[in-house]
Amino acid sequence: MASQASLLLQKLKDLCKNPVDGFSAGLVDENNIFEWSVTIIGPPDTLYEGGFFNAIMSFPSNYPNSPPTVKFTSEIWHPNVYPDGRVCISILHPPGDDPNGYELASERWMPVHTFGLWDGVSFGYGIPE
Repeated sequence: MASQASLLLQKLKDLCKNPVDGFSAGLVDENNIFEWSVTIIGPPDTLYEGGFFNAIMSFPSNYPNSPPTVKFTSEIWHPNVYPDGRVCISILHPPGDDPNGYELASERWMPVHTFGLWDGVSFGYGIPE
């Protein structure tokens, strides 16, 4: 678990050093690198423009082999967000074939997604899947 924690710490440092437009992150508790508090700013030219949406991003102990979960703590309506705030987008689904046959394995989580995760989560709210 030490290597996962090191990877997440490096990702958080990189994100602070090179911010992504419309997305910010920090730790919920400074003693737990596996749970981040994130804020997504609504993208321009969408229904979410000007909005600030808070969420918790929780990373599993086997990250990056398994995806994090994202749950909004701010009220938001989006077809990819359940009423309890949990986010349902392909990039956050476990790797491999979709048991329901709706998604290609290439659309689901892969460890390489760690580099583009912020874009997938933050900008995915302009256009529903």
